[in-house]
Amino acid sequence: MKRVKYFFFFFILLAAAGLFFVESFLKSEPITLAQGEEKMIKLPSPVLAGEISLEEAIEKRRSVRTYKDEALTLEEVSNLLWAASGITADWGGRAAPSAGALYPLDVYLVSGEVEGLTAGIYRYLPESHALVVTVEGDRRSALHAASLLQDSVKKAPVSIALCAEYGRITPRYRDRAKRYTKIEVGHIGQNIYLQAESLGLATVAIGAFKDGAVQKVLAVEQDPLYIMPIGRKQ
Repeated sequence: MKRVKYFFFFFILLAAAGLFFVESFLKSEPITLAQGEEKMIKLPSPVLAGEISLEEAIEKRRSVRTYKDEALTLEEVSNLLWAASGITADWGGRAAPSAGALYPLDVYLVSGEVEGLTAGIYRYLPESHALVVTVEGDRRSALHAASLLQDSVKKAPVSIALCAEYGRITPRYRDRAKRYTKIEVGHIGQNIYLQAESLGLATVAIGAFKDGAVQKVLAVEQDPLYIMPIGRKQ
């Protein structure tokens, strides 16, 4: 009976310590840039001919949570973001299908280790294939805390976060708007998986996180739907 009591007491202490760890990261305020202070960074043009076929990428695609301790290149980041939401048609069509071509999802790059890119949080601008920095500094530890301490988020050189702006799609599709947005996030997620595989990288789609905490880390009011840490294969 005493052993049960000691075990229960130890479990409570462990849970409290974990909660304190998470809260300590979430209380740290990001350095958020006001609109007009954002710095635009033009990305290299995406490479449209990969080293493996689409069929090979589909066959090899797996969810991977451990990566080499190596930075990504800006060229790799460029291709990943283009695959997620890049412009692929003269009229503005993008890499992933969207109901009514309304594109309610915004793509954020949480950068920790990218050659030629300062650590920070960036919003991807599909029309100009560029990044704008919205939060300065390495926020991977904070995102890790908001993602229920999943180590892949902390250890990956970058993560891509997909966030929904329902106001773009609700006026047309009303009560089906959220459904269509969540279908779209699946399209984008698979594109990122396959592009990562083509580049010799790996990723995993994460949906387990505290929404409000992720919003605070990213400094957004949009609904976060996916976080995808990405790194080089081990």
